[in-house]
Amino acid sequence: MIIIMLGAQGTGKGTVAGILSKQNNWIQVSTGDIFRENISNGTELGIEANKYISKGALVPDEITISMVEKRLEELKNEKGIILDGFPRNLEQAKKLDEILANKGEKIDWVINLETPREEIIERMLNRRVCSKCKATYNLKLHPSKVPGICDECGGELVTRADDSDADAIKNRLEIYDTQTKPLVDFYKEKGIVIVEEISERINRFADDACKDFMQKIK
Repeated sequence: MIIIMLGAQGTGKGTVAGILSKQNNWIQVSTGDIFRENISNGTELGIEANKYISKGALVPDEITISMVEKRLEELKNEKGIILDGFPRNLEQAKKLDEILANKGEKIDWVINLETPREEIIERMLNRRVCSKCKATYNLKLHPSKVPGICDECGGELVTRADDSDADAIKNRLEIYDTQTKPLVDFYKEKGIVIVEEISERINRFADDACKDFMQKIK
């Protein structure tokens, strides 16, 4: 089972992927984690990626694809994989199809999370991340038990630099609309997209989305 999480920043991709991972013993593959791991270990790909990340630039597709391909090979015996943060554009999606086809595999499902734009901005402005274990909280929707302290490891909760300004968030969302949103139609043509709306206005939470998804694929 190979699943892709799609959705704009702040829709809850990482949260939903984490819940599905724990419930089903699937492996969550985050490109952000792969980047950090390779940079920390000083791999050739990590060194190349850090040249761009350190300047605030996007990592070229060929580097990102190579990292993900290597990770997928490491996980070839796992029963379920959730791709969180990849692919981000059509070129990556097409290359992923090629990589999987060469292994006799394919994408089974794509979960597209939708949230009203104004809610996304509010969520991101209220998002806090643990400086140690990277667990994510929200000051309004999912606060930590002790303000400013991670429930999991006791680390300090901080605001990501790209979450601190509404205009910067809007710019990131515009990039998503241009580069990543076209993937929804790409995968819809394959008949594998499941849409889940994560909206506080209709009282839909990540747990509900996961339950709906599991019912639809059974």
